Amino acid sequence: MPPGSPIPFNDLARGVQEQRSDLDAAVARVLSSGWFVLGREGQAFEEELASALGARHAVGVGSGTDAIELALRALELGPGDEVVTQANTCVPTVAAIERAGATPVLCDVEAAAGTMDPESLRGALGERTRAVVPVHLYGQCSDTEAILELCSERGIEVVEDCAQAAGAELRGRPAGTIGRLGCFSFYPTKNLAALGDGGAVVTTEAELAERLRLVRQYGQTDRYRHVTEGVNSRLDEVQAAILRTRLPQLRRWNARRAEIAGVYTEALSETPIRPLAQLEGRRHVFHLFVVEAPDRDALRAHLDEAGIGTLIHYPTPIHGHSPYRRLAAGPVPLSVSERLCERILSLPIYPELRDDEVERVADVLRDFA
Repeated sequence: MPPGSPIPFNDLARGVQEQRSDLDAAVARVLSSGWFVLGREGQAFEEELASALGARHAVGVGSGTDAIELALRALELGPGDEVVTQANTCVPTVAAIERAGATPVLCDVEAAAGTMDPESLRGALGERTRAVVPVHLYGQCSDTEAILELCSERGIEVVEDCAQAAGAELRGRPAGTIGRLGCFSFYPTKNLAALGDGGAVVTTEAELAERLRLVRQYGQTDRYRHVTEGVNSRLDEVQAAILRTRLPQLRRWNARRAEIAGVYTEALSETPIRPLAQLEGRRHVFHLFVVEAPDRDALRAHLDEAGIGTLIHYPTPIHGHSPYRRLAAGPVPLSVSERLCERILSLPIYPELRDDEVERVADVLRDFA
């Protein structure tokens, strides 16, 4: 790419090209096996993922949204139960809660980082609250330990939404292993990405893992014998094989993301733009590099003029979408989420960015007054 050429916000083709021979071999392995659902590749990936995360069990499912739904189903939540999550997440978090039959309730987030605010959560808990879903947004864990302490005294379950946080840690504890269940997405843009939809739930409890395996396949123990209600949500063999080739690269890719984030952070140090904070004790994996700008539109136009792609994650809080406006009348104010949604902007950050491209983004940021 010659100097001055556009820098896309993301370029999935670069990642595929880097691993093309390994990906081709993985797909060929599945094609040769003649087994495409719930086979050896899926089982091997579940074992490898659990080992990488320090969990005892991982259960592959059809998507990250399914992972949250099935986790709540495994805990036997349903109609009449409330589940609290944060207002600045992506809609799938709330859609999964509703698909499990429960009622979503929103709380606010920490202004510095956009992760769940334990004090706001305290005010959102009620008599019908059965679970809390903290979202490890942008690649950084919420203060899950504080959330656990708040919930454990009330008998409330904690289910982590780790869709953006594969490899993140909170005080040395991997994302997904802090609450009772951890839910991952392998959507193609994620740090650990399939080439289609996919997800997984991790847990330390064998009983919960077994229930997840039942629920993901119609509640079936063996052919045509069903012992509980379930759904169809299975990680297919092709995606499992692809994920097996990519899992060993996750730590290296996350380190590259952190390196890029460091360059951007230094470039912004003398500008009015504030990167969302990396909070103490949290290993950030920078699924996204998000900044808060007093004039987001001006910053975005400045970057666009230089050929640098940006996106907003997310421009509208959950309760700003028409199907969920009823959630605005919840128990706590959501003002921090609302303000952040008006001011945040995501910059390009993926492992395949070249050093010269990273420096060009940094230079354009420095020039913004």
